[in-house]
Amino acid sequence: MLYLQGWSIPAVAEVKLRDDQYTLEHMHAFGMYNYLHCDSWYQDSVYYIDTLGRIMNLTVMLDTALGKPREVFRLPTDLTACDNRLCASIHFTSSTWVTLSDGTGRLYVIGTGERGNSASEKWEIMFNEELGDPFIIIHSISLLNAEEHSIATLLLRIEKEELDMKGSGFYVSLEWVTISKKNKDKKKYEIIKRDILCGKSVPHYAAIEPDGNGLMIVSYKSFTFVQAGQDLEENMDEDMSEKIKEPLYYWQQTEDDLTVTIRLPEDSTKEDIQVQFLPDHINIVLKDHQFLEGKLYSSIDHESSTWIIKESNSLEISLIKKNEGLTWPELVVGDKQGEFIRDSAQCAAIAERLMHLTSEELNPNPDKEKPPCNAQELEECDIFFEESSSLCRFDGSTLKTTHVVNLGSNQYLFSVIVDPKEMPCFCLRHDVDALLWQPHSSKQDDMWEHIATFNALGYVQASKRDKKFFACAPNYSYAALCECLRRVFIYRQPAPMSTVLYNRKEGRQVGQVAKQQVASLETNDPILGFQATNERLFVLTTRNLFLIKVNTEN
Repeated sequence: MLYLQGWSIPAVAEVKLRDDQYTLEHMHAFGMYNYLHCDSWYQDSVYYIDTLGRIMNLTVMLDTALGKPREVFRLPTDLTACDNRLCASIHFTSSTWVTLSDGTGRLYVIGTGERGNSASEKWEIMFNEELGDPFIIIHSISLLNAEEHSIATLLLRIEKEELDMKGSGFYVSLEWVTISKKNKDKKKYEIIKRDILCGKSVPHYAAIEPDGNGLMIVSYKSFTFVQAGQDLEENMDEDMSEKIKEPLYYWQQTEDDLTVTIRLPEDSTKEDIQVQFLPDHINIVLKDHQFLEGKLYSSIDHESSTWIIKESNSLEISLIKKNEGLTWPELVVGDKQGEFIRDSAQCAAIAERLMHLTSEELNPNPDKEKPPCNAQELEECDIFFEESSSLCRFDGSTLKTTHVVNLGSNQYLFSVIVDPKEMPCFCLRHDVDALLWQPHSSKQDDMWEHIATFNALGYVQASKRDKKFFACAPNYSYAALCECLRRVFIYRQPAPMSTVLYNRKEGRQVGQVAKQQVASLETNDPILGFQATNERLFVLTTRNLFLIKVNTEN
């Protein structure tokens, strides 16, 4: 059972896309912006910014009732005076701090006091500064130690790229800004660090680690840090030159052995080369410099393995496999400096083994022993982009990538804050299901933990063509999505049945059922915001806020 009620509110300060904001990235970043903000430190409070520049707070007073809209802060600037402004954005940094953008390029850091306590809550500007072109805030954290207090925030811009003649003419900029104040000093907060990442797509997910030592990004196209004074084009050229460096070595394999070829420096002699073979290890030293060392993918016959200098000034190493017939996917475990060369005979053999999966005709004989894939059995929700998203972690001090995970067909769905002291979780589609992952920056060997599963949600959500916002309860009890207009879909976790139910085909009793529900809002205004808590859904339209009590009982 659902309980739905709506309240009239002062109009939301919606900023529609201008004619020059025509790309898909503008739509993702600004056209699909969530104007409703949930205070994850106090889940019964939601906030939005109205047309007068007021931050309005609505708090749950009774089980299904909201208090009157309450102004907690008013932006000092006239928002309508800026022609190229973006939507004002807000992020709840901690239980006592908030970061705020007015959409014109000015950043505010606000001390709020304990927001859950009306006696101590008081919003005061502790820092405000013009930071250039307009931006939206996508994440922020508070760092407090004995010596200083810092606020780190992540700002997103879409900037014009004049030299881009082939693409959209725009690139995405993420600015990592750190604002700090020494506890002993009476000085004001000031910016101590500004770093910029550039990419070609709006990130699905971007968050600073709780200790401020790193940054994680899920995006369709990769991001790189740009040095101060360096333009995007120069940075892309450097990045590309790194990618096209010649491999350190080349290697081939047969069922019996492997051949490694290394190009030697000029004037190299036999005395300059040292090659050590062990049963599962190799060590190569050239002119007293370590060239390649590490654990082999599998065991070799180290006594029969040899090396020789060829006439073409190259070193050729022959490794005899201990396990004949085993195909090695890599030479040295974890080493990416070499390039594997597959000969034509191997390619032909692989193609022959895969022949049953392809055909010039569409499923000509589905009854034979190994029928080909039938494209007619695929649905639109089974189709993914040719290029996949990736999850990258950047180190805060070196500004270099430390981890890269190719998400493949694991489509990004949404993010949710389960624990406000941790990074936001992100939800990925895995086959037909949706899996929720919690990043842990402190665990280098187990950085992403699977914490919840929504059965069949990946498949079900794919059929919702008009979906706009996606969320789930922080306790994983349900997931929900809304369309651009009116309809909200709720997907509950499986729960025990109060009555006896049997599966007709299998004849077995069904113990649990996952219910799906639909709520329809009594308004024709577009949905501008959507937030989920453990017990309630909040839906924001232009002039109304709707509360849906999600009854967790059967």
